[in-house]
Amino acid sequence: MSTERIRIMMVDDHPIVREGMALFLNAQPDLLMCAQAGSAEEALASLAAARPALVIVDISLHRDSGLDLIKTLRRREPGLGLLAMSLHEESVFAERALQAGANGYLMKQEATSNILLAIRRVLAGKTYLSAAMRGRIGPKGTATAPATPLAGLSEREFEVLQLMGLGYGTRQISEKLNRSVKTIEAHRASLKDKLKLESATDLLRFAVQWLDQRPPAQ
Repeated sequence: MSTERIRIMMVDDHPIVREGMALFLNAQPDLLMCAQAGSAEEALASLAAARPALVIVDISLHRDSGLDLIKTLRRREPGLGLLAMSLHEESVFAERALQAGANGYLMKQEATSNILLAIRRVLAGKTYLSAAMRGRIGPKGTATAPATPLAGLSEREFEVLQLMGLGYGTRQISEKLNRSVKTIEAHRASLKDKLKLESATDLLRFAVQWLDQRPPAQ
């Protein structure tokens, strides 16, 4: 008697990453990549039809925030398993991902055995973090000790920095976050101070380089 395979959706803006993960997951006897999406919009549009038990979300999607998508998915489907995956520094993003509603955080450099471990832990209702991060982050996603200057940013400052890295200007950020231009400018000034940067140009360069630590889109 065949057992229905557990359905998984992956959201990543690199097709080669999605295809590789699909081949890997579909080779498992109990797992099935039921849907793929390259953007937050695609993921939300296909969620109902795909009926996944777990969604793997890349933190940095092209022109989208993976953290925002995780928050939206958590609101829409409270019982959905959510696993954040990224190349970005775990010491900062793992905490943010758990606070956004993810059940775990996985670095893309992890061995395939750890990918399966992360997936199965989340599907079992548990939290997955690397061994290095388990001692740094509490069960509610609260850091036990600050790791980098980024760890000291507020949630809104973190969002502004991420949107800057994605190419949004001040007015676009104000519209996207539903905040005034003056408020966004204040966040940018605070970011320069906390990150010890001299100018707006330095801040923009930092934001772009920070989000550019991933392979180019295929």
